[in-house]
Amino acid sequence: MSIELKKGVRLTVLPTKKFKTIRFFVRFTAPLQAEMTAKRTLLTSLLETTSLAYPTQTAFSSQLAELYGASFGMNVNKRGNLHQINAAMSFVNGKYVSDEAVLPQAAAFLAEVLFHPNAHEEQFEEKNFTIEKHNLIAYMNSVAEDKQALASLGLQELYFENDQNQKYPSFGRPQDLEAVTAKELYQTYRSMMDNDQIDLFVIGDVVEAEVAEIFQNMAFTDRPDQAIPVFYQQAAENIIREKILREPIIQAKLNLGYHTGVYYDQAERIAFMVFNGLFGGFPHSKLFMNVREKESLAYYASSSIDTFRGYLSVQTGIDGKNRDKVFKLIEQQLQSLQRGEVTAEELAQTKAMLKNQYLLSLDNPQALIETAYLNQWVPNTKMTEDEFMQKLAQVTVADVQALAKNVSLQAVFFLDKETTHE
Repeated sequence: MSIELKKGVRLTVLPTKKFKTIRFFVRFTAPLQAEMTAKRTLLTSLLETTSLAYPTQTAFSSQLAELYGASFGMNVNKRGNLHQINAAMSFVNGKYVSDEAVLPQAAAFLAEVLFHPNAHEEQFEEKNFTIEKHNLIAYMNSVAEDKQALASLGLQELYFENDQNQKYPSFGRPQDLEAVTAKELYQTYRSMMDNDQIDLFVIGDVVEAEVAEIFQNMAFTDRPDQAIPVFYQQAAENIIREKILREPIIQAKLNLGYHTGVYYDQAERIAFMVFNGLFGGFPHSKLFMNVREKESLAYYASSSIDTFRGYLSVQTGIDGKNRDKVFKLIEQQLQSLQRGEVTAEELAQTKAMLKNQYLLSLDNPQALIETAYLNQWVPNTKMTEDEFMQKLAQVTVADVQALAKNVSLQAVFFLDKETTHE
């Protein structure tokens, strides 16, 4: 069941007896703006730790404990041209603890968090604001210590270097937080509550009418229409951007970014999942078997796809002196797929693993919510289990080959030791 609570506020109830818990999930969606992402991330840090009724982290946690050990958390992510703030709460179904009040009490807690932040006179409580702001800046600065993350973000910044919104991480940059005040952040909160598109999901063994009544009583308001294009499109270029960053590291990172032209709403998406599985997505893939296992040139080698930005990335951990060999070998694996060099066994194994991934997602509450979310935002992609399996089964080597031919290298990011190898 899906109903519009207010203009731009949609509730979807997914009744199922699969789980002993109930999950609330709220997604606030706004256009991706680089200058806003850090403030929106800081907002989640404040909202997930205190509220007006629970002004300390201890009081906040104690209330969750009262709800039979419920969990609550918030985060941010970006998807194409969208920036999303997510709030998730999981708690035991009252049927298993003989307490029918758990559901309405959990909803009351969620409403408290969303509608009554720890703020006075239109600004967040200063002490907690300052602590969370410093913590978030420290976290942002510490990302560089995770060299795998540093290389991944470095590649993204290089690939999308001409687009301010796409090049930076979903959590923003520390310099965008330095001057932010408690009053300014409260305006960010008000903008989220008043303008973001809101999708609410409830999954579990619940009565739809009861859930609908609870959420209809929450103080959501109408919001302006926002025709936000979901997909970010960047044209392929004839030049390949390259960057070398030197750090005091033991293991070098060679990451490559490719233009694909394949998006989530296209029929080719399923075949492209097969392509990625064959290229670097699974342990039997060409990158894993040939770069890592056969030639022993990488500690890890894999690929991943982003069908909301038409982006394919390859991640490897290598000995820096083998950079040229590894680069050449990665390109050879792509060229192999472009020639259609896929055995029947490889194709069948890839399809079997994708099928298994899909079936596992049916037992994951968050995966079911994400599917429902995409069915609403990109309705032409909706398909049943049988339809997915049928489309997967129909993918041929020729389909994979055709997609591989359109994959073009755009960016090379190399993280190496501070000492050169020349």
